[in-house]
Amino acid sequence: MPSQGTGHGGRDVRVVIESSREAAAAFAASWIVRQVARRPDSVLAVAAGTTMVPVYASVAERCAAGAASFARARLFDLDEYAGLAGDDPRSFRHFVRTHLGSKVGLADAAHCAPDGTAADLEAECERYESAIAAAGGIDVAVLGLGRNGHLAFNEPGGSLASRTRIEVLMRVELSGDERRMALPRVALTMGIGTILAARACLVVAFGAEKERAVAEMVEGPITSFVPASALQLHPNTTVVLDESAAALLVHAAHYREAEALRREMRPR
Repeated sequence: MPSQGTGHGGRDVRVVIESSREAAAAFAASWIVRQVARRPDSVLAVAAGTTMVPVYASVAERCAAGAASFARARLFDLDEYAGLAGDDPRSFRHFVRTHLGSKVGLADAAHCAPDGTAADLEAECERYESAIAAAGGIDVAVLGLGRNGHLAFNEPGGSLASRTRIEVLMRVELSGDERRMALPRVALTMGIGTILAARACLVVAFGAEKERAVAEMVEGPITSFVPASALQLHPNTTVVLDESAAALLVHAAHYREAEALRREMRPR
């Protein structure tokens, strides 16, 4: 990614390296809450997954303390498994509702998700893309990072210009719990092009298992085989990492120095 700047327009790539997973989650949460406080009718694309659990818990705590209200906000889930209803405990809609929407007072009608049970999945993808456009587009895309560099369910090798679409998921080594859950191999996902159209992107990654994907995303070439590397083309991206996830970054010292200078010049 380009070197960080310190301009006042908010149009710079920002790599934030915190000392721990907890500190990184707290930073990401404060970033989200500030966005909603500044613009209460924000439209957010949001990720599911274990990385987001401490982030959303911190968002909920801050909202309970009065830092922001989601009463006028709208959430669009990044993706969903084909074949799962929104109330299925394995579904991403259920995850987002459980960990975020229900904790911040978001009306159920303001939480939008792809319908994994739609009879025509291609038509559902078109409907979802149209719903995003009708909402005025995404203000912020809150993103996790897959170990193979995927964003949402955009697997390596797909188009970097893609919009909401059907994706066949790559096979991974599953844990015992994951095998018992028997998750589908097909999903609906916002495309990389849909994500890049967001006005701002926030990427969160924790742990040594993400270190290679982080390095390829931030400092590697832009390639469809690392879908997250497309964020190098986005003019307003913040990447929040713990020390373990940042371990392979060649320019980590520079990112820390730039962030320290940024915080001197203006509050985070």
